[in-house]
Amino acid sequence: MKKTSEHKTFLTKSEKVAFDLEHRKKIKFNISRYDQAVLKGKMIYKNLDLARQRAAYTKYKVINDLEKNLIEFEDNFINNGGKIIWAETEQEAIDAIIKIAKHHNVEKVVKSKSMTTEEIELNRAFEKQKIESLETDLGEFIVQQAGQKPYHIVTPAMHMSKHDIAALYHKKFGTDEKFTPKELTLYTRHLLRKKFVDADMGVSGANFLIADTGSIALTENEGNAMLSMSYPRIHVAIAGIEKILPSLDDLDLFWPLLATHGTGQHLTVYNSIISGPRHTNEKDGPDEMYLILLDNGRSNLLAQEQQRRSLSCIRCGACLNACPIYKNVGGHTYDTTYSGPIGSVITPYLKDLRTYNHLSFACTICGECTEVCPVKIPLHDLMLLNRNDAIKHNFYTFFDKALIKASGIALGSRKILDMTGGATKNKIIGVFASKAWGPRRNLPEFAKKSFSQQWKKKYGDK
Repeated sequence: MKKTSEHKTFLTKSEKVAFDLEHRKKIKFNISRYDQAVLKGKMIYKNLDLARQRAAYTKYKVINDLEKNLIEFEDNFINNGGKIIWAETEQEAIDAIIKIAKHHNVEKVVKSKSMTTEEIELNRAFEKQKIESLETDLGEFIVQQAGQKPYHIVTPAMHMSKHDIAALYHKKFGTDEKFTPKELTLYTRHLLRKKFVDADMGVSGANFLIADTGSIALTENEGNAMLSMSYPRIHVAIAGIEKILPSLDDLDLFWPLLATHGTGQHLTVYNSIISGPRHTNEKDGPDEMYLILLDNGRSNLLAQEQQRRSLSCIRCGACLNACPIYKNVGGHTYDTTYSGPIGSVITPYLKDLRTYNHLSFACTICGECTEVCPVKIPLHDLMLLNRNDAIKHNFYTFFDKALIKASGIALGSRKILDMTGGATKNKIIGVFASKAWGPRRNLPEFAKKSFSQQWKKKYGDK
């Protein structure tokens, strides 16, 4: 496989992170707590697989009829008083949001958790325009103060211990280094409260877009999204075009699935349905509400006959927690917005297959990600398809091609396999495969005689 600069960076970071014992200890501890909670949370279902099948069918049907559902949503959202902006690229989305901010003389922005805003790097765009933009989700707030990107789809600061966070707050805000998690949370709450009141604009994502009511559905645990939407006079939401659900009734299925697979809760603490700006008879809410519907490569995924199923993802993060690669190399190693198995499947098409096809090769194909997915996306199968697409596009080296051809000839011929003994085979493998196998692993050794030779010796030609 041809190594792009991104591929080389991935290998370098993987080497460093995978053998950082302190990092592995933190991730093992944090993911184990989620695993325990999720296992308990799933017990609310009498037939979990049936719920997953229904969710998978609903999302698959939506994705295959996306245009119709989006048109219905747009009509209903506009009728509710909202304004929709279609953005084909991340730059179009940024330009639209900055234009809104300038039109309303926005100086301060509060943001609730949104991977889509991370995807377009909205905070950086606000910074360039001298607009203060503050993350209000606790995990997002922590990584923003650390100058980092989210480590995990659901838990942005999963890679940090309570001691790391206490040290960060001491450095940034002068708090006591011995602050407990409760004290750190209360300090953040106090700091953010005034920010909500003073903000000119609130920015949110959308867990789901409800077609038949023209509403966005948001689920959270801290209430920061509700405050980001209700206090500022302008609310801008941004969502990928794949977030559609046909009916409000579908939330009865999807909200519990998202909660149990994401955090192990039966239902997250706050669940909001937003249907446009504040009306004349309402006391709370923004004067104006805008929704940015983002493509940004999703049409490329939609054009793939099989990989389009990955657009069913509800961003629960379950596949990350289950993935042995993610748990060893960590979220930042991927150097993409969406890490882990789902990121490895969608990033090559959201961005560029040549540049990011290595992510699909960084997988054991154990199938655990598929096993835990609440909407039954066959993630490990889709990674194999991505690999196949990379080969079809000739994204490999001459050495790769020659080695595969030679291996195919050798492995396809019993005579060739039986011609050399185990010692000779071990020498050949040592020359050609030792570097790829890595310095920290011992190469497997061939037996002195092949299986067929041993069989013939024991059983003859039977």
